[in-house]
Amino acid sequence: VQLQASGGGLVQPGNSLRLSCTASGFSLDRYAIGWFRQAPGKEREGLASISNTDDKTYYADHVKGRFTISRDNAKNTLTLQMNNLKFDDTAVYYCRAREGDYVYWGQGTLVTVSS
Repeated sequence: VQLQASGGGLVQPGNSLRLSCTASGFSLDRYAIGWFRQAPGKEREGLASISNTDDKTYYADHVKGRFTISRDNAKNTLTLQMNNLKFDDTAVYYCRAREGDYVYWGQGTLVTVSS
């Protein structure tokens, strides 16, 4: 049972990046999914999520309008489309799937925004 993250890398400010997490060993469609990040010296913060009951989305204020979370149940994958990236978006990004007491985290993928 795992979430495998991919898509991180080095990107210039203003550009876009798409992160993905593919689940194996369980079906994502029953889980609330979310993306988090942790910048150096800072606590992990929630960025975006999709409910497992009504598919409502949530975005943190500082990424609203720039980031889009989505899920593809057929591919058992969740994604985070990140546009207009800023220097402050540099962090390790984590995906998470949660249903009750069952919580799975991806291994993290590094996003570096630099000119």
